[in-house]
Amino acid sequence: MNNSIKSLVAVLLGLIAGAILMVLTGHDPVEGYKYLIQGGLKNPERIGNTLATATPLILTGLSVAFAFRTGLFNIGVAGQMLFGGFCATAVGLTMELPRALLLLVMILAGFIGGALWAVIPGFLKARYNVHEVVSTIMMNWTAYWTVYYVVPAYFKGASLETESKQLPPEAMLHQQWLSDLFQGSYLNMGFFIAVIAVIVVAFLINKTTLGYELKAVGFNRYAAEYAGIAVKSSIVLSMFISGGIAGLAGVAQYAGNASSIQIGILPTQGFDGIAVALLGANAPLGVLVSALFFGLLYSGRGFMNAMTEIPPEIADTIIAIIIYFAATSILIERLIRKMKLRRAANKKQED
Repeated sequence: MNNSIKSLVAVLLGLIAGAILMVLTGHDPVEGYKYLIQGGLKNPERIGNTLATATPLILTGLSVAFAFRTGLFNIGVAGQMLFGGFCATAVGLTMELPRALLLLVMILAGFIGGALWAVIPGFLKARYNVHEVVSTIMMNWTAYWTVYYVVPAYFKGASLETESKQLPPEAMLHQQWLSDLFQGSYLNMGFFIAVIAVIVVAFLINKTTLGYELKAVGFNRYAAEYAGIAVKSSIVLSMFISGGIAGLAGVAQYAGNASSIQIGILPTQGFDGIAVALLGANAPLGVLVSALFFGLLYSGRGFMNAMTEIPPEIADTIIAIIIYFAATSILIERLIRKMKLRRAANKKQED
């Protein structure tokens, strides 16, 4: 069973489980799903907001998927996203440049900030074999407390100490024509950054020698080393790229979907990216589709609650169940294989 079918089965089972949950809580699942979909797709504004919601998820999912494909488990995407977004915000608040150049510098700052935050766990993995799960989790909290201190100390907002100053319009990813096209939604250029990142990563992984070497290290580190691939450098480079993509998610979130950076919050999109990558089978195109689906669920749950009084937590439960089935897809595959073998054996006995 190929990966796309596994993901579709996981989604279908999750939606069925969500329908059962709605019935058990005394609600109509048909009506619930109708308003859930309408909440994300009812009109151009809602479509734009769904795409905007999905934007950081595309990038965090791509970050996790890239690390997975190269044999690494990057749990530090939230911290890399936060620090990358902070670097971009700092540039936007301190530098006076023409708008196009300023945005380009902010994007580069976000990428480099996230990349450098991921290089540390990558170096520890390559040099001392420190497990990246442990080190990236610790880097999450290092990013959290770094931003917690630096923002109030140097970039404090005019009215609230818990968030930075508002970015000026020229440091935002918003475009008036894009907002007008989607009837006032908060969709911004971050979405195009995400799509470009998907294309670049797909090309890098599938069409380049570097991508082949990184995947080879992920499949079998010792065999890759025997084949002459610089394994340690590959590990560090893989984490650099993965962290840089997460940093771009920070740019899209804090300079696109928002206009300031808040302290005391690790962005949930960093952790949701793990689920997006899992459902997308760690493939760039799969991640794009998976993130759009998650964006639809997140955008539509409020409308579903408003129209039917179905708790928005139902949507969160559906997402959790889908993730569970995606994670256990190998068990589903084995079950289907057993059923096929049993059917074939019964057919032989009949003949």
